[in-house]
Formats: sequence, structure tokens, C-alpha cells
Amino acid sequence: MRKTHLLTLILMSFCVILGAQESQIQVSEIYQGAFRTEGLDALRSMKNGTQYTVLNVDRSNQKVTVDKYDYKTLQKVATLVSSAELPGVSSFSSYAFSDDENRILLSTQVEAIFRRSTLGIYYVYDIKSKNLVQVSEDKIQEPLLSPKGNQVAYVKDNNLYIFNLASGKTTQVTTDGVKNKIINGVTDWVYEEEFAFVRAFEWNADGSKIAFLRFDETNVPEFSMDVYGTGLYQQPYVFKYPKAGENNSVVTLHILDVASGKSSQINLDNAYYIPRIKWKNHKDMLSVQTLNRHQNHLTMYTVDAQSGKVSVLLEEKDDAYVDITDNLTFLEDDSFIWSSEKDGWNHIYLYGEDGSLMNQITKGQWEVTNYYGYDQNEDKIYYQSTENGSINRGVYNIGSGGDDKTELAVTPGTNKASFSADFTYFINTFSSAQTPPVYTLHKAINGKKIKDIKDNDKLLQKLEAYAVSPKEFSTISINGNELNMYMIKPKDFDATKKYPLLMYQYSGPGSQNVSNSWMGANDYWHQMLVSEGYIVACVDGRGTGFKGRDFKKVTYMNLVKYETEDQIAAARKLSELTYIDEERTGIWGWSFGGHMSTNCLLRGNDVFETAIAVAPVTSWRFYDTIYTERFMRTPAENPSGYDDNSPFNYPELLEGNYLLIHGSGDDNVHVQNSMRMIEALIQANKQFDWGIYPDKNHGIYGGNTRIHLFNKMTNFLKENL
Repeated sequence: MRKTHLLTLILMSFCVILGAQESQIQVSEIYQGAFRTEGLDALRSMKNGTQYTVLNVDRSNQKVTVDKYDYKTLQKVATLVSSAELPGVSSFSSYAFSDDENRILLSTQVEAIFRRSTLGIYYVYDIKSKNLVQVSEDKIQEPLLSPKGNQVAYVKDNNLYIFNLASGKTTQVTTDGVKNKIINGVTDWVYEEEFAFVRAFEWNADGSKIAFLRFDETNVPEFSMDVYGTGLYQQPYVFKYPKAGENNSVVTLHILDVASGKSSQINLDNAYYIPRIKWKNHKDMLSVQTLNRHQNHLTMYTVDAQSGKVSVLLEEKDDAYVDITDNLTFLEDDSFIWSSEKDGWNHIYLYGEDGSLMNQITKGQWEVTNYYGYDQNEDKIYYQSTENGSINRGVYNIGSGGDDKTELAVTPGTNKASFSADFTYFINTFSSAQTPPVYTLHKAINGKKIKDIKDNDKLLQKLEAYAVSPKEFSTISINGNELNMYMIKPKDFDATKKYPLLMYQYSGPGSQNVSNSWMGANDYWHQMLVSEGYIVACVDGRGTGFKGRDFKKVTYMNLVKYETEDQIAAARKLSELTYIDEERTGIWGWSFGGHMSTNCLLRGNDVFETAIAVAPVTSWRFYDTIYTERFMRTPAENPSGYDDNSPFNYPELLEGNYLLIHGSGDDNVHVQNSMRMIEALIQANKQFDWGIYPDKNHGIYGGNTRIHLFNKMTNFLKENL
């Protein structure tokens, strides 16, 4: 009996030990939302500065509402519109106010076209009368209320229209729109992807005029990809895609006089790109930004909409390229705020109405990473920057003279601010590698915290049951530069043991992977691998962002050359650590990062044994004009830059284990890239693994796709690293 009792105690103790063991993160948990953070629904400040609105979804009662809240109390004070009270509208997914905030534009039945573009059915709701009007019976693009809220401009079938709410009359502004030929009022594929906007028209201050862009795609080459679907035959999807060195759309600027219905073309001296248009506060004055094809000479013009006169307001030149941002802000007198890298770091500048430089507002060997706006009453400019370290983000205000700077939210980590319209308050979102998002309310003038709003302590408590290791931030000296790095080690790390190393990177121009912020999906997958006994490391090499112009633009004309050299050198140096198994070194990446991981495995075949490339570029000749030529110029001007680092030109260098993944419906990085790589490896008689996800785009998601993909990647690493 004593032996039986002792055995029972031993078994009970063993069960307690097993119960206390930490769980391992599973791929299915990651992509089914088990570790999703709680957030604040996208809020919009009302013009009174004391209240904000939020789109709320009540799934239990199957209704959607736009609710109004008070900043000071954070309490709901009113419901402005509810789908439960809208005849024929069961739900809506987004909303936009008229300038006077008396009408709301509601979107329903929205479907994606490309990365940013959508089609949908739209309604205008009058808050006072509770009247609901459908803008068009057909699905339309980019509807925009006029400043007075009495008209809606939109695009349908590549033409611009205006809908009058009072009369119910629709006026067709342009008539020449044709698919894959002429587009009015919205951008073509490459502008949408690389200049990051879709709506290519804007109302002026009083709604009397509309400026819009017209794209002539006639001579742009077509790209075709098969959509397999579920039918008996696959269907070709054809769209205009200008690959590097090919013809772009011919883009022209037009101004419509709404009352007369007449539009006129503005002569911009054959501007090659028109990446931004923005009306000034003066109702007849339009600002227009243009770029040459090399994208190293930006000109901002002022256009007089009455006379058509065009004058130069500002010019920016760079030996490499000029980045396009949305930081342009016109003040009451049409003087303006602008950001530039012209002193070697991204900073904020103040210019007069005539374009004369008045003052460089921010200075230092750090970067402004977000411009939030200007409070003219307090003479304060609000911005986010890397002043507290390139992997951190802090929030500040400063006078327009460049003095009287105030730290508003600078706890090491990532601080992001959302300001009220009058800059009385801001809601700060803070996270770090150890802390999931925390939301707090502050006074904008001095940063004083008013109250806590929401945190993610429940997620932290949940993660206590899992094997999660901290990111260890450091720098590593590579090729004459101190590169930002993090490393994740197993929780039971033993420096006397040897561990396989998996490196992760993206490496694209101006990007950042090493940041003091909360985990994303890839981080959870890395944690899973670390719990299996891997060490994961990430190094931001030359060409990445937030360390000054020269560090970022050193890769100009030679994309992935220096970036590859840095990753190989970093892997070699890390392999010298006593606890790294130098015979088990891997690397993975997606898109640009997939190009990098492929190159590293081939060029660094004495360092890397394994690589995974997801949706990689394999030749910059296959990628689009705007992105590629910004960093490489054209293939005719720089053939060696395009070909010397294209991995399918040296497939014989493959010696390790290689997994290549792509979506067949990738409209961005075409599956052509992987097919050419596959054929090159086959003809070089090199064995490798690969997989194609039917009809999946560059994100490779939908249903169980991400779970399948990351399980495949996990199994590949377990077998080969």
C-alpha cells in the first residue's frame, strides 16, 4: 500500500509539472485571431474639437451605428445614424461627413479591385431630416461630397459624374472613359500601387470647381493572368501594367467649372508624373506636384483656375530620388508646411505663400516620421519622430520658429497620436516589444495624461501560458555601419548549446523591421519556432529607413546588392557566436524580402543552408515603372543594375534547401517572377521545393490559406534547418 501511495504521489507531481508547462503557439491560433489585440475603432474628430465619432458594429443585434462621443468623458452622447433605421440598408462599412457635418456618406456592398481601390453602393444620410438618398444604382468609385454637402462627385466606368442631392439629377462630366484605355478621376494601377492614392479629383473650397486627372493608358502594355475560379474554364484577367522601361499612362490635369459644365486642360510643360493635387484655401488656387521620370526632380506649381496661369511654387531635387508624402499643409494665408530630406534627414519646413523658405522648423540627426498638423491659434506644429532612437517613436509639438519644443509622449517604444480637430486633445497609442497597445487621453499642448482608455492586459495574461521570449535589441557592426538588430532566444536558452539560426528581413528602401513595437503575425510565428529550439534574428541593413538620407539611398541603382551583402555578413558574424550552429543558418522573406532571401542563399551559399522566398521579385525588369525606376532608373540606362543581382541569372549557385511560394493571382509581383526562377533552377538541374496558391494575390490569404502556407513553411524548416 505504501508503494502504491508513493506511485500515486509521483504521478500526481508529474501531472502538475506537465500542467505548469507553457503551451506552444500554433499556426492555426495565429491566423484565426487568438492573439488579436483590442483596439479603438477608427475615430474621427468633429470640427468642434470636443467630440469624436466612431463606427460601431453590434453583431448581436445586427446593426451598425455612427456614434458621437465626448473627448473629456469618453462617453457616448448621441447616435448619428443607425443601419436599423435605414430602409433597404442592412449595414454599412465606412462613412464620411460633409464639411458642415450635417450629412454622412455611407458605403455598402464594397468589393475590392486592387490594393486600395474599391467599388460600392453609396448613400447620403441627412442627420437633421433623417432623409436617405442613394447616389447611384450602380456600383461606383471614390464618391466625394462637395464642401456644401449638396452634391456628390464620383467615378463610374472610368468617367466622372456629379449627383445633385436636391434635384436627384446626375450629370456625366466626361464621356471618353474606356477600360484599359482612358481613365478619368481615378488612378491607373501603377499610380494606385506606388503613389498610394486612388481618387484623382478634388473639389475646391466653395464647390464651384473640380480638378481631376485623366489617364491615357492606350500605349501601356497589358498584363494577363488566368483566374481559375471554380468554373469549367479559367478566365483571363487583363489590365495595364507598365514594367520597368515601358510606356506609362499619359497623365493630364483638367479643371471643371461645375456651373457651366465646361472643363479645360492645364498645360504643365509635359509633366511626366502628377502624384498629388491639392486645392489651396483660396478657391481659385490649386497646387500640383509633378515629377520627371527619374523621380529626382519634383516641381510644385500653383494653378490659377480662373485664368489657367501656371507658376512654380517650389522645387526639390535629389541625386537619387524625391519621396512623395501627404505632409503638405496650407495655412490660412496659403503659406505652407512641407517636409523634406534636403539636409540629409527628413524634417519640417515653413514656406511663404510665394514659395520662399521662411524657416526649417525641425533639425537634428533624426527623422520626422509623421506630421500631424498645425494649430495656428497656439502656433504649434505636432509631429512624430525618432528623436528617442531610430527603433522608437515619440510625439512632440514645436513652435513654427523651431523653438519651444515639448515632449508629449516619449516612453521608449512606439507612440502614435490622434488629435482632435482643434488640437485640444490627443489619444495616444503606445506599444513596445513587451507591451501590447495601450490607449490614453492627453492634453495636446503639454502632453498631460487625462485618463486611461483601454489596454491589452488580458492578452498579456493569456500569453503567460505560452512560451514567449523577449526580443533582445542591439546593433551589429557590418560593412562599416552600426545596423539595428533584434534576436529572440528560447526561454530555456543555454549558452553551452548550439542552436539553428533563422534570419528574417524585408530590406526594401525606407523600410523597418527592427522596431520597438508590439508583435505582428510574423512575430508570433517566430515565437513558435523559437519554442521549437530555433534562434530568430532580424537585421535592418543598408537601404532601410529612419537613419538618414545617405543610409537609405546608398542602394540607389543597385537594389538588393548592398542589402544582400549586409545580410550575408551579418549571418557570418552571428555564426561566430558560440551558441549558433554555423551549419544550420536560414533566411526568409516576402516580396522584396523574398528576392533577398533567394539572393542570400545563392550568393551566400557558404553561409546559408536554407531559405524561404514568398512572392519574390526575381528580376526588377518584371516590376513596375514607378517603384523600380525610382531606385534603378530604366533597364536601358542601368542594365547591370537590373541583371547582376537577378537570381535566375545564376541558378547554378544554389547549394542549400530552397522553398519558393507564390500566388497565381498576384497583380503586384507577378507569378512570372517565380516561374522564371523555377525554370532556371530546373535547367540548372537543381532540386528545390515550391508551391503555387491558386488565384491568391500578393498577400496570399483567404479561408485557410495562411494556415496552410505557414504550416508548409514550418514543416520545411523542421525538415531542413
